[in-house]
This record gives sequence, C-alpha cells and structure tokens, in this order.
Amino acid sequence: MDSLVQHVGAVRPIINRTSGQTHGSITRLMSPGDLGGLLKPFVFLDLFDNQGRAFSGFGLHPHSGIATLTWLAEGSVGYEDTTGARGVLPAGGTEWMQAGSGVWHGGGAGKPGRARGFQLWIALPPHLELGPPVSLYQGVDDVPVAGAARVLLGSHEGARSAIEAPSDINYLAVRLAAGERWRYAPPSGHDVLWIAVGKGAVVAPDRIGQGELAIFAPGGGAVEFLAETDAEFMLGSAVPHPHDLVLGYYSVHTSADALVRGERRIDEIRAELVRQGRLGRWNGMG
Repeated sequence: MDSLVQHVGAVRPIINRTSGQTHGSITRLMSPGDLGGLLKPFVFLDLFDNQGRAFSGFGLHPHSGIATLTWLAEGSVGYEDTTGARGVLPAGGTEWMQAGSGVWHGGGAGKPGRARGFQLWIALPPHLELGPPVSLYQGVDDVPVAGAARVLLGSHEGARSAIEAPSDINYLAVRLAAGERWRYAPPSGHDVLWIAVGKGAVVAPDRIGQGELAIFAPGGGAVEFLAETDAEFMLGSAVPHPHDLVLGYYSVHTSADALVRGERRIDEIRAELVRQGRLGRWNGMG
C-alpha cells in the first residue's frame, strides 16, 4: 500500500469522507441537510446494491426543484414516471429526471439478479426549479465514452453527454483495472470535486474504498487516481451552486416561495394519480 501512495500525486487533498448509512440495499452517502450543503449543486447520493436478492425498491414518489440521475453499473431496474415514460433501464444506462415544478416517478425490479448503481440529486437554478419536467432514458450505447470514463453529464476529453445539464457540471462513471492510472483535470471554476467508489479501491493519494465518498479541497488542481484493485467510481465536479437550499421532504428549492409552489404542484399530481388508481401500484425503485 505504501508503494502505491508514493507514486500517486494529488494537487487537491481529501478534506472530508464518509461511508454513509446503510439500510437494506441502500447506502446514503450524501443528503441536502449534510454534505449536500458542501457539495451543491450535488445534494444527494445513494449507492444501491441488492446483492442479487429480491428487493421492493420505492413506489411512485414526488420531486420538485431538483434533477435526479440514476446510473446502473450492473443488472437492470424498471421505471415509470408521470411524464408518461415507462420501461426497463439496463446496465450502463441512465435515467435523467429533471423534476422542475413537480413530477412523480418510481420503479421496480428488472431481470432477476444483482442490481447495482447510484442515484444522484442535483439542485436546479432558479430559472429551472419551477420549469416543466424533462425525462430522458439512455441505453448503454447512448452514453458517450472518453477513455476510462463514461460521460453522464457535461463533457470530458471531447465526449459530451446528450443530456442538457442544468448548470456547469461534469458527472462521470469511471472504471479502472488494477494498477491502472487515470487523471482528472477539472474545467475552470469547478471548485466542487468528489468521488464515490462503487467497487474496489483507488488511491488519490489516500485510499478510498468501496462504499466511500471522498471530497477534495476546492481549487483548480487536477487529481490522479491509481486503482489498487479493479475499481469503479463516480466523479462529480461543478461550479458551486450559489443559492440556498430550502428543503422539503422530496424537494429542494432556492426559496421558500418556490418550495411552496413546487409542493402545490406535487399535490395536484397526487390527486390525479389517486383518481387514476396508480398510487400504491408500484413497489419499485427510482
């Protein structure tokens, strides 16, 4: 281990790290009321892994003021939302749900077997937080690749995501073989930088193991990663979100007035779902 550390340089040291809290198949690594306040616009991150066991996931539930991005590293999950989309998300695919003024979504088990991945929440800026909902579902061939990284949001080394990011954000899924090196030089202004390891371990220069989220110091410096084992991790970098986080149960807004308006729209959609008999139908994940 010492020999690995000696050969990895990092301009930006790790200033905080967590293994989160695990309940069943879900490990919550970040919430708006804790590290999300430090890492905004990234405000919430779940690592999910059913270990191959049957899971019920989450039924239809609401959001407003945020966007969610679900990345599936292994297996498959079903999805449904109130924009009318419905289907199965495969490994290597993404679910982008920009809730805006309000949306309900959920999902369930896909094919039998292990399902593993991450769900991220992103705080929306004022001009989008009460806008119309936008959903986009991508298969593995729709996600651009730049070397070891799949570009889920933003751009990296000439590859650009088809998703229109709500602010200046990069979000990458990185896969390295044991002993492989990878260097990330963030764009100008990306003071926010973190990784979350879904499999294996990397050194940067401290060891970051499976199930850990590590936060790097603000600044413009690059970070070099060395895979201690075969490893997979998510990396987020961004220009900091300059707005307050005003929190509801499933919503994050920039003002109390916007939160009231978002929750009002959520209640309107709830009434329609009840009328249609759709609430309680899904035991899904989303």
